[in-house]
Amino acid sequence: MTRYALLFLVFIGSAAQAQLRTIPQDALLGTIRHVQEFIVEIDGTQRRLSQGAQIRDASNRIVVPTQIPAGTLVKYQLDKDGFVQAVWFLTPGEAKGN
Repeated sequence: MTRYALLFLVFIGSAAQAQLRTIPQDALLGTIRHVQEFIVEIDGTQRRLSQGAQIRDASNRIVVPTQIPAGTLVKYQLDKDGFVQAVWFLTPGEAKGN
């Protein structure tokens, strides 16, 4: 029984590791840094994060704004009001493709 539980855990772990993330084609490219609270600066322009904004690191984990390393190359999307809705830190491979 323990062997089956271990195999199950290995299978679940490998499935989670194999998840691909999809960055929308219309996402914009920029360099980001956190300024304060819900304000970030992208390519020298300060922008507010929208309510419910998601920031994902290169491993696709959700991070809080204070965890943004200054100068990180990202893809991002704005909502209809011009607030930052979604941010994806780029992996080295994704950065080369841009």
